[in-house]
Amino acid sequence: MNIAVCVKQIPDPATPYELDDENHWVIRPNDQVLDDTDRVGVEVGLQLAEATDGTVTLFSMSPSGSLQGIRQALAMGADKAVIIDDDTLKGSDALATAQILSAAIERAGFDLVIAGTESTDGYSGIVPQMMSEILDVPCLSFARKVDATDDGVTIERQTTSGYEAVSSPLPALLAVTAGAVEPRYPTFKGIMQAKSKPVDMLTASDLGVELHAGQKVVSVTDISARAAGEIVEDDGEAYLKIVELLEQAKVI
Repeated sequence: MNIAVCVKQIPDPATPYELDDENHWVIRPNDQVLDDTDRVGVEVGLQLAEATDGTVTLFSMSPSGSLQGIRQALAMGADKAVIIDDDTLKGSDALATAQILSAAIERAGFDLVIAGTESTDGYSGIVPQMMSEILDVPCLSFARKVDATDDGVTIERQTTSGYEAVSSPLPALLAVTAGAVEPRYPTFKGIMQAKSKPVDMLTASDLGVELHAGQKVVSVTDISARAAGEIVEDDGEAYLKIVELLEQAKVI
């Protein structure tokens, strides 16, 4: 099985983000880490590759920097990586991201695409669905468990009341939840091997993608301070005030 896993390098969440003054974009440092959500996607891909004698290729649209986050995923066991690093893609929205990643994956060829449900620095939660439409393959979303079958994959799709069993032939796209699997830790051998694994660098022009105008951040302002609340002293009938507020909120 030829498995493509979408991954993203993000600034270390333990370090406060900074915005540039001109465009209000996040200033991405040279050293970035692998998004924790994508560790799950990589692990699912590795397990499926092991079960089907397949390969795992990473696809990422981001400034390459030192490739720290990509090397982390390669050290887990992925075979190679494709990075789309292009200054013209700065400030891209979800659709542009989906177009670029889809073009790179289609160019390389695939049986299965795996992505996280959403990135922890964007939270749009719609890129996998957009990619499935662009690639014209089924989208199996919110996968909390994934199994390979003779002709495709079967998942348990997380719902508000439990889960649904969903199956699909290949090619297909999976969007996995954070609890789908427990990501493995890279071994010392894996870390050393990651240094020599192939990493292909592409630009938007290499993929021949015609992007739309994109998005523009007009301004960024601080969150307003929370207003002081009303203090109600209980004289034995404070519950009446609670009832009054609930009626105003039309809760009761």
